[in-house]
Amino acid sequence: MEVILRPSAEAAVRLVARIVARELRARPNLVLGLATGRTMEGVYRELIRLHREEGLDFSRCRTFNLDEYAGVPPTDERSFRHWMQEHFFRHVNLRPENVHLPDGMAPDLEAECRRYEEAIRSAGGVDLQLLGIGVAGHIGFNEPLSSLQSRTRVKALTPMTIRQNAAWCGGEERVPRRAVTMGVGTILEARWCVLLALGSEKAEVVARAVEGPITSMVPASALQLHPRCTVILDEEAGGRLALKEYCRWLFENEPEWDAFRREDRP
Repeated sequence: MEVILRPSAEAAVRLVARIVARELRARPNLVLGLATGRTMEGVYRELIRLHREEGLDFSRCRTFNLDEYAGVPPTDERSFRHWMQEHFFRHVNLRPENVHLPDGMAPDLEAECRRYEEAIRSAGGVDLQLLGIGVAGHIGFNEPLSSLQSRTRVKALTPMTIRQNAAWCGGEERVPRRAVTMGVGTILEARWCVLLALGSEKAEVVARAVEGPITSMVPASALQLHPRCTVILDEEAGGRLALKEYCRWLFENEPEWDAFRREDRP
């Protein structure tokens, strides 16, 4: 796991978007794993800007979202499909047939989970998976005590997650209680995982995930097992790290970040 500390939320968001852009330009048929939520809003805004101003081409890219609420139709403003459509899909040249989310309205959700796993396999697996982290330590909707080998499945949400998502859904009573989510094991099969965390409210769980023990109580800690995982933080999200000075040093000194440093210079 490589942890990169950037001086601001804007710098962290810009770096994640530029990683996606670099990979997409190098491999136009990239299989991109997507996440929803406030943390990702800035990433999608920057990718939209790169599409409009620099011609970043999504026409051959295929996308797979991490999760979707169970029992919520795609036209519902609470659904992740609706959120992705409004915040990203309709602003770039992704082909509708290349966009994939779990179907939370499927009559047989277990069969839908198996279908989604097969769709990912048929695409050749996820090349680059974007991730956020919940305050409970979840990635996707893999709540605490999730198996670290779990596959796409239906998961009941914890009270903490329900409270965290209340503003999104218009109140706690409107937050669905279950979701279809890629499993931890499914996520770990992506070739590169990039996790973005912003703000002081994420500082404690980030420190537990990247510097603490690997435990199902913090599902994101399983990313320590991944052969290529990059965690990108702003100063506030990295505020509880024991090795934060080293994390600052990495971006400024490691050769793999040379091109990104050059773009940061005026």
